Amino acid sequence: MQTALESVRADGGALLDIGSGLTREQWQAPSGCEGWRVQDVVTHLANLFWLLADPGRLPPLDGLPTEQAQEAAVQARRGMSGPAALADYAESRGPALDRLAELAALDLEVPLGDLGTYPAALLPAAYSFDHYTHIRADLFPPRGPLPGPPPQSDAERLASVLDWIEAALPQQNPAAAAVCTLALEVTGTGARSIPFGSGGPAATISSDGPALIRWVTQRGTWAELGVRAAGDPAALAVARTLKVF
Repeated sequence: MQTALESVRADGGALLDIGSGLTREQWQAPSGCEGWRVQDVVTHLANLFWLLADPGRLPPLDGLPTEQAQEAAVQARRGMSGPAALADYAESRGPALDRLAELAALDLEVPLGDLGTYPAALLPAAYSFDHYTHIRADLFPPRGPLPGPPPQSDAERLASVLDWIEAALPQQNPAAAAVCTLALEVTGTGARSIPFGSGGPAATISSDGPALIRWVTQRGTWAELGVRAAGDPAALAVARTLKVF
């Protein structure tokens, strides 16, 4: 997963550039991730790196579901300033990327709690997904507060994010996978077909890659994102509930 690892590295560099120019007001502004400020998003991404590089830097999180654990880890660091959060991210980044490269070279399955179990080689794609989504969907319009265009969304970055979505969809939505079959058609850059469930698809949902990332993380509706959907209404109703972390 060298491409995914390079995508994480590139988006991390972009995040450091973005953060270096923010005002105090921008650091404190509400992000597109409900309940989190801009600096909380950066703290969250740093926490994910510390989870790899030095878990002892995080508060005890044993036994908590993933979303609760992530929220608790962010809350424990809310007293930091924005620049301090950025410095913490920068400190975590190098050792975490080294560790990520080591893990990605291993031939084993890695349990990630309620997120599912994945090949170690896919872990860079998980980190690429988090960086891509939080930076573009939570820091910049239409949901985020920062001005200017977000970092570029090229084929390599899209591919690694879509790899994670394809692997995570059935594991993170098992009840939905048991009752319906879907085809998620990605158009444009990164085009591919992502099957969901077993058997022939009862419905098809089509959009470009960035729109898929937003709707499957519940950051936008199909109507807002220009998603095209056809097929069994019951299957489409289930599809609207899908969510990937």
